[in-house]
Amino acid sequence: MAKKLATAAEAFDEVVDFLEHFCDLADPRQRAKVLYPLDEVLLLCLVGVLAGCESWVEIAKFGEKKLALLRRFRPFKDGTPSHDQLGDIFAVLDAEQFQRCFIAWVSSLTGLGSDIIAIDGKTLRRSYQDAGAKAPIHMISAWSARQNLVLGQAKVADKSNEITAIPQLLDLLTIEGATVTIDAMGCQREIAEKIKDKQADYVLALKGNQGSLRDDVELLFTEQRARHFADLAVDRHETVEKSHGRIETRITTVTDDIAWLKQNHGWPGLRSIVMVETVREIGAKIEREARFYIASLASDAAALAAAIRSHWSIENGLHWVMDMVFRDDECRIRKKNAPANFAAVKHMASNLLRRAPGKDSLRVKRRLAAWDDDFLASLLTR
Repeated sequence: MAKKLATAAEAFDEVVDFLEHFCDLADPRQRAKVLYPLDEVLLLCLVGVLAGCESWVEIAKFGEKKLALLRRFRPFKDGTPSHDQLGDIFAVLDAEQFQRCFIAWVSSLTGLGSDIIAIDGKTLRRSYQDAGAKAPIHMISAWSARQNLVLGQAKVADKSNEITAIPQLLDLLTIEGATVTIDAMGCQREIAEKIKDKQADYVLALKGNQGSLRDDVELLFTEQRARHFADLAVDRHETVEKSHGRIETRITTVTDDIAWLKQNHGWPGLRSIVMVETVREIGAKIEREARFYIASLASDAAALAAAIRSHWSIENGLHWVMDMVFRDDECRIRKKNAPANFAAVKHMASNLLRRAPGKDSLRVKRRLAAWDDDFLASLLTR
């Protein structure tokens, strides 16, 4: 019995550790009327999502059925809130402050160093509101490609876009020593400058939104490729992948011989430009594509190829998981700040499930969390 009490006390201490990162989160409710402390509400929602809950109704029902489990970590002397109360609380919590607390927690789990940080956006399709014809919210996320963790997220403001949200997210993150990869939407001077100011590097995709810069880079590589790069110092790296009857060859060509380009375009920290040529062979069909990038890194084709390839892990490692495991596109939470805050809770759950040992998929780990109270508790106290 004494051993059980000691184990419970240790677990309680560790959960307090986790919740301490949210202790500065302002509770907008009138204190005299508060039955359910904010730390208990946050813990309930996180534990519920870990165990497979996908709505306020499911979380409220989970709280009723798992009160004994919850009381291993917090008093819950008045029980747990109803689904309406949960929705109301999350709707009024400050979303930006919630993100800051989330990022502080993630920072306590891991350091970045030479990590690849992919930044990309995703629309929460069911978060629209018919009343007032409010569009679905769009979230920008930062993803650690090497650690498979969500580092932070920010909601794109109404009538705004990713260009304004990305700098806001970067302001929240500690990225010193990392390489930040962003698709063409984020290829902006202000964003490049922000990344360099935070002692990090960038690899930014080029498309038509950069007009003459993209045209100049494409023209240089096209002309020099025709001349077998006789007039340009380049570094090249090639990979070949075979799977499911498809052969894909990727050739990455990089040069830092771009003094003229720097002078003409004045990009902060620009050191090299990159061309990635992809050849896909599917039976007798051959598809060719060329993509272009700018980077603040030295002319190292293998390293830049890895960074560019790593960027796409945010699609499979985060966006796909949020849709297929956490059912993002089916989530009907819509009220005020609730969609953004609930998205952060799901990202927290995803991070905790990824850190759990074993080779089970995230889907299976969620099932285990629903079936096994000790496994669920271990996710919080690891």
